[in-house]
This record gives sequence, structure tokens and C-alpha cells, in this order.
Amino acid sequence: MYVLRVEGMTCGGCVNRVTKAIQAVDPDATVLIELQAKRVGVTTTTKLLVITSALAQAGYPATAAA
Repeated sequence: MYVLRVEGMTCGGCVNRVTKAIQAVDPDATVLIELQAKRVGVTTTTKLLVITSALAQAGYPATAAA
């Protein structure tokens, strides 16, 4: 599981777009989002770089959460 910090999320629409961006590269990914914390948990077999690239292309740059 990857835990990412996604600063650009502000609403439910953002949550939907982030989820769709991740599931576009891995339809089987499980995505758990904590909007207030701007944290996204992703259970996937896809490489982290692919996930973060998909998010960046969707307008949501992500970094690994500490």
C-alpha cells in the first residue's frame, strides 16, 4: 500500500477525480481518501511512479506521505 499526500484535493469532486485517475492505470486498485488530511491510500500492484504520474496528469501532484 502506498500512502500519498495530495495537496490539491479540496472537495468531493476532487476525490472522484483522484480515484478515477488511479483506477485508470489500475482498475483493481483500492483507493482510500482522507480529504481533510489530504491523504490517499492506494493498494495496488502498479508502480508508485505510474500512480503519481497519473495523478499529476489529472492535476493532483502527489508525494509520498511520511
